Amino acid sequence: MRDMLRYLFKPSSNDPEAIKSAYYESVGPTRVTMILAFLAAVIFLTLTFVYPAYFGGTTVLYHQICYVWLLAVVLIWMFGINHAMKDFETRYRTVYVLNHFMGISLYLWVVSLVIVNSLARGTLDTTLFMTVALVVPLCVYFNPIAYVIIALLSNAAMASFMFYMVSNGAIEPNELANFTIFSVFQVVMGIIMSYTRFRLNEQLVTAERQRKEIVMLNKSQNSFFSNMSHEIRTPINTIIGLNEMILREDVSEEVVEDAVNIKAAGKLLLSLINDILDMSKFQSGSMQLLIEPYHTGDMLSDIVGMLWIRAKDKKLDFTVDVSPDIPAELVGDEVRIKQILINVINNAIKYTKEGSVSLTVQCEMKEDKTCNMIYMVTDTGIGIKSEDIPYLFSAFKRVDETATKHIEGTGLGLSIVKQLVDLMGGKITVNSVYKKGSTFIIEIPQRVEREGSVGNYDFAKAGSTTGRKKEYLPKFEAPQARILVVDDNEANLMVVSKLLRDTKVRIDTASSGVEALRKTLNIKYDVIFMDHLMPEMDGIECRRQIKDQTGGRCRESAIVILTANADEENRALYARENFDGYLAKPVSGEALENELYNHLPKEIVKITGNRSEIAEESISWMKGAKKRKSIVITTESVADLSPEIIEKYGIAVLPHKVHTEEGIFKDGKEIETLGVLKYMEDPNHIVLPQGPTVREVEEFFAKQLSYSNNIVHISISSKIEHSGYKPALDASKSFDNVFVIDSAHLSSGQGLLAIEACRMAEAGLTPEEIIKDLEVVKKKIHTSFIVDNLDFLARAGQVGNGTANIVKSLMVRPILVLRKGKMGVGMSYFGSREKAWKAYISSVLNRGASIDTRVLFVTYVGINKHDLDWIREQIEKRMHFDEIYFKQASPAIAVNCGAGTFGLLYMEK
Repeated sequence: MRDMLRYLFKPSSNDPEAIKSAYYESVGPTRVTMILAFLAAVIFLTLTFVYPAYFGGTTVLYHQICYVWLLAVVLIWMFGINHAMKDFETRYRTVYVLNHFMGISLYLWVVSLVIVNSLARGTLDTTLFMTVALVVPLCVYFNPIAYVIIALLSNAAMASFMFYMVSNGAIEPNELANFTIFSVFQVVMGIIMSYTRFRLNEQLVTAERQRKEIVMLNKSQNSFFSNMSHEIRTPINTIIGLNEMILREDVSEEVVEDAVNIKAAGKLLLSLINDILDMSKFQSGSMQLLIEPYHTGDMLSDIVGMLWIRAKDKKLDFTVDVSPDIPAELVGDEVRIKQILINVINNAIKYTKEGSVSLTVQCEMKEDKTCNMIYMVTDTGIGIKSEDIPYLFSAFKRVDETATKHIEGTGLGLSIVKQLVDLMGGKITVNSVYKKGSTFIIEIPQRVEREGSVGNYDFAKAGSTTGRKKEYLPKFEAPQARILVVDDNEANLMVVSKLLRDTKVRIDTASSGVEALRKTLNIKYDVIFMDHLMPEMDGIECRRQIKDQTGGRCRESAIVILTANADEENRALYARENFDGYLAKPVSGEALENELYNHLPKEIVKITGNRSEIAEESISWMKGAKKRKSIVITTESVADLSPEIIEKYGIAVLPHKVHTEEGIFKDGKEIETLGVLKYMEDPNHIVLPQGPTVREVEEFFAKQLSYSNNIVHISISSKIEHSGYKPALDASKSFDNVFVIDSAHLSSGQGLLAIEACRMAEAGLTPEEIIKDLEVVKKKIHTSFIVDNLDFLARAGQVGNGTANIVKSLMVRPILVLRKGKMGVGMSYFGSREKAWKAYISSVLNRGASIDTRVLFVTYVGINKHDLDWIREQIEKRMHFDEIYFKQASPAIAVNCGAGTFGLLYMEK
């Protein structure tokens, strides 16, 4: 019997996730059904007491029992579902059991009630039974077999009773026939609906499982490519490093030429590896840019120097025309821009048999210190057929293969170029005449770092001298310095030792983390170059142990990661682990010397080369690492702090985002408040605020940790929709020295808490002490706003349209108040705007002596200067503040309240 019941009530799906999904879907409609059943039971139970004669007089007690029964079933199920929903992941079986219990109970109840009704009235009405029989499969998930059996048994019970009524002449025989037809229809419909809904959820779960499998496959693929990149970079490091040593020696011109060719080929091979790794990142959606300042002239010189030899080998003319007004320093991803240009120019050289290849660089200056960099690559090669141009940027597909089958290449280059250009917000176009040549035009927006231009520089001449030997001279000597190089690869140890040999530093090597720990215990090293991936103990763990080593002599030494892991994710990892510098293999002697110089005590360094040639900051790494702050206070753009306050206290700001039909924009950086308000004048335009993702917050924290030892992050209230608190809290779990606090406020109320945190940090409090004190302070901050109407909140879905229309029609100006982290409507003022504003200001400032008069924030949205002056006048009439900051609310705040909103935000003493 037990096995039969288990079989009958076994879920139709074998997938627990499908069962979970199915029963979670059933909760909503079943709750509605239960509420209606509860109300009906209460009403009819009341009627049995008020009009007992209507219920058959003598049978009224049976009616009352039936309705009490229904009430009991409904209450048991409601309590059960509320219990399950508190922890659905572990309690979903409760819903599963209750669904069957409720279904069976409803069938028994309706059969009993129909029988009682028929006995009381002398006639049989099957309407109620049919209604319930149809509603049960609509609202309750059953195992289809269990449902069929329950439906058949209940229908058989009804049919038996109807047969009894027919034999007594109470009903006509055709009603029994009609009921039989309904029973067949009801069972078939129930089976189809129950099974279909279960199958639909199974398909959804299967799709989700497949998505997860694809994600895992992408991760495995990325891991493979990353490992492949790491493994290939290691021998390339040896080739390029030792080749550089050859170029330093007094060798023949033929050897020099061969070494220069090896150097160029090594760089191109490295570029190819980067292409393969980048393609895997694009496919998994994990590609990100590394935005840093760079020198435009140096970047172009590197590109020309790398590709000049290839053009020369094919006897092609390679011309470079760079407009002298190009900004000397730009901000962007220099590595990716190089990758784009190298791919396009290399393709031009590859597909050109004779003639020329040219690079033309121009720029169009825009507003706000931005410029549109335009790179044009023109060749006289085989060109592209017009019908092939749409496929030009497809990965692995090579157009016109009959003409290009003898040309080497992976087919990845232009696909990666297109995706990188798109990622940078630029565009790439192609003009080509088949058999005549092609021109690629690449436009990439960049921010100008500082004034100045590259001027008249002959890049072509610089490229033509690439193959000549350059006299090597070390930039400095430091015979008193002692460094340690840790790497499990002997060739890498040899390369670093030889590249730094002429600086006269004392170089020790260790082939494992364990050996490094033994040496650092007794020897003081000024700088340690550490590999990451090593057996037994990796570089990250080795660094931790060196820093914590009891009695160790290198606890304060600079440790630079020197690794073949060159992607952004690992760079962020090394920043989180507080490495003092970063170098990627293959590494050049110049980069090694620059990095070493940055970390050596200057009193033991003797400059031998040109001082201006030595980088004052670590190469593409942590600027200002030597000036690390103990604690940095960070917050979000929705804190509505003025630029002067941000600069005064050194607050780092994490941008929220604004989601429009035109795209997603960074709050305050890529979109401004007035622009949002103008956009939202069209009622059909929907604008929604959007918090940062966990990954974005992780990268933000990693960047800040390159300047500081600890972070105290002040987040917007966790109870506000689209809050950044949860992503910040999740991101902080990747760091040991990041502390996140829920401000329980928004806008400048959150900003006030950030200012208090800065004052505490300046006073020398620890992060733990700051967090403890801020929990007290945030209860003293008052955040409120007066809004003209609730239209914007209605558009954001935070209040109903009906409520918003009523408020507007009555000329009500509500006050939005933040209490315990939640935004609610407080008092409301009627009448004109001026009257309402004056009443609001008076009510806020009536606390008098309890208000901290050091700072008052007036945060507003879309209010003109005349009205702001009037607000200041009204405030100063009532109370004096040392500082009154007027701050336009960020776009992410403005989209919820609209123009004509302002708030007075202050703190109690």
